[in-house]
Amino acid sequence: MGTESVTALATTDLIVGGMTCAACVKRVEKKLGRLDGVTATVNLATGRARVSHPVEISSKDLVAAVEKAGYSAALPEPPRKPRCADSDKAQEPQEARRDRDRLLITALLALPVLVLSMLPGLQFRNWQWLCFVLAAPVAVWGAWPFHTRALRGLRHSAATMDTLVSLGVAASFSWSVYALFFGGAGDPGMRMPFSLVPSASDGVAHLYLEAAVGVPLFVLAGRFLEARARRGTGAALRSLAQLAAKEVSVRERGVERLISIEELGAGQDFLVRPGERVATDGRVVEGGSAVDLSLVTGETEPLEVGPGSAVVGGALNAGGLLLVRATAVGADTQLARITRLVTEAQAGKARAQRLADSVAGVFVPVVLALAVTTLGFWLGAGADPQAAITACVAVLVVACPCALGLATPTALMAATGRGAQLGVLVTGPQALEGLQHLDAVVLDKTGTVTSGHMSVARITAVPDGLGRDTVLRLAGAVEQGSEHPLGRAISACARRELGEQLPQVGEFGALPGRGVRGRVDGRSVEVLAPDDELPAPLRDAMAVAEAAAHTPVLVRVDGVAEALVEVGDVVRPGSYRAVDRLRRLGVRPVLATGDREAPAQAVAMDLGIDEAHARCTPEDKADLVRGLQKRGHRVAVIGDGVNDAAALARADLGIAMGSGTDVAIGAADVTLVRGDIEALADAVRLARRTLGTIRVNLFWAFGYNAVTVPLAMVGLLNPMLAAAAMSASSVLVVANSLRLRGWQPAPARRRTR
Repeated sequence: MGTESVTALATTDLIVGGMTCAACVKRVEKKLGRLDGVTATVNLATGRARVSHPVEISSKDLVAAVEKAGYSAALPEPPRKPRCADSDKAQEPQEARRDRDRLLITALLALPVLVLSMLPGLQFRNWQWLCFVLAAPVAVWGAWPFHTRALRGLRHSAATMDTLVSLGVAASFSWSVYALFFGGAGDPGMRMPFSLVPSASDGVAHLYLEAAVGVPLFVLAGRFLEARARRGTGAALRSLAQLAAKEVSVRERGVERLISIEELGAGQDFLVRPGERVATDGRVVEGGSAVDLSLVTGETEPLEVGPGSAVVGGALNAGGLLLVRATAVGADTQLARITRLVTEAQAGKARAQRLADSVAGVFVPVVLALAVTTLGFWLGAGADPQAAITACVAVLVVACPCALGLATPTALMAATGRGAQLGVLVTGPQALEGLQHLDAVVLDKTGTVTSGHMSVARITAVPDGLGRDTVLRLAGAVEQGSEHPLGRAISACARRELGEQLPQVGEFGALPGRGVRGRVDGRSVEVLAPDDELPAPLRDAMAVAEAAAHTPVLVRVDGVAEALVEVGDVVRPGSYRAVDRLRRLGVRPVLATGDREAPAQAVAMDLGIDEAHARCTPEDKADLVRGLQKRGHRVAVIGDGVNDAAALARADLGIAMGSGTDVAIGAADVTLVRGDIEALADAVRLARRTLGTIRVNLFWAFGYNAVTVPLAMVGLLNPMLAAAAMSASSVLVVANSLRLRGWQPAPARRRTR
């Protein structure tokens, strides 16, 4: 029974409408959580709920539960055919335009009321009746969204920020109506001084029309600015979506035709012209070019590609015409995976935000109780009724849990979007917290700190011989017929460095256990394992190769030793900088590899890593992680293969190379898209900056209420100023989060070796 409940779970995303504060978030989560086996995480900034539920509970049940809480809910729309950018712009801001229009009309009506109420010198005969005429539509129509949501919450026995704003506006306006019609304030010659704090009436009831219009004006303005800023935090995610091609030119049987991207299938050949984006992941069949991957992987330098090279969907073709064969389409592409990971990461919550949401769940009822207590205390102490009501209204207006609900999601949206632009994908706030506290990292060798494939590390030619390039050309030509990894590395190096077609080889033959031989341009060429009879320069090169754990290969031309070629798995250039930067961040690097002792120690020495473990099985790597954890370290593991999956899962934080296997990526918490561990240092610094931003946001959100609510209770805060302060708190939190969008990695210092 227990196993069945664990395995029969599904995940559904819902779009939730009508949420305005952290109290709304808590209420939706609580309502969904009352369904058997259902857990939900609701994000105020994105307006989405991620729900884990038993498969027998349908999406209709989830939508109904949200609606019972007093909010709207719907399933996200399925992907549609891409629209043009102008169409997107026209459709997106419909709700934003309505909010803007309401704000503008409210401002036009409210500003004269504010000016006349705050500047007694401008108050003319019957000025108060003009203010009343202008304030009435603001208090009713301008504040209508708050009134409707407050009534909807009342029907569901819920109190939110809208309840506080609605009560504040209604109380201010109702008192002003009483003052005008029954309290003597309607006298044609009445003048009213403006005070920042409540005061006694002196026989004439004061008007609070400035509060009745100021509260909705400032809250609407704050909401409008906040919504614009929140849309800005998702800009990186939208830019990823815009990388996807809309149409693609396919070539079939020599005929070219234009089709929509949804019709493209794996195995089809498509064209990428200069200036176009690669439609989907694939492999180059014909042509050569430089492709710009900066928006996909964060790699700033263009990558040269040719026949056989892999290309990523969304990359920009900066050079020649390419014919590409699609290897992955739709949701299987790297761009789709990046977008999915970023979206999922933004749905999570940090530990601090979960605490804030718990507080927000009881915050509004507590504020209502404080407002009633304030009113009762002032009246009981014999204070003027209008001063008591003003203090009560100020408490209602100033206490807003909006900032609490926005503290984490806005920072997380900005940070994950910025991380994606830099080639760092995190699965959520838990991964960011893990990166922040990291103090040890276990590095795999092959494919992580090294390139992962055999290549020529060094060529030492005999002085006064044929010369390096000539020897490389002859050796590369002979090795064209070899399938051995060493031979392929030499021929690839010759083609790359010489940039010319290698000559044909004749009389090719293998020397069992030694190498290959052949005739090139009339010369007898042998590429084989070195023997003891080597010239002095090559003997020195041999010692260097053995110290570096490279494989030495001797090239003989017409029986004369001409050069020694060192072949090995070379260290990535970025690995030197990465290890240095990690040390400066207080993170200890440890090398673990399944390779032999000599190559492991050589790479460790080259990188300056003190601790290296060779011949590690997957179990050994997991045991190494466990041992470091027992010594009190917070351990991350970086790997790219199936053999790293166990260690990745066992670590406090698993980090996969974007070029690695799906198993490694699936077991990881962080993926380095561009396959360069130097990005890890950027990820650590971004995580520390993000969590620091979240802490500042939450400190401000809690501190703001801790200061302003007591001030309002003792009558030191005017309701209008309370509304302005409340709106400013949310805007400041979002603006602070937006600073992460411009975060830049620190330039790395070059290492001298």
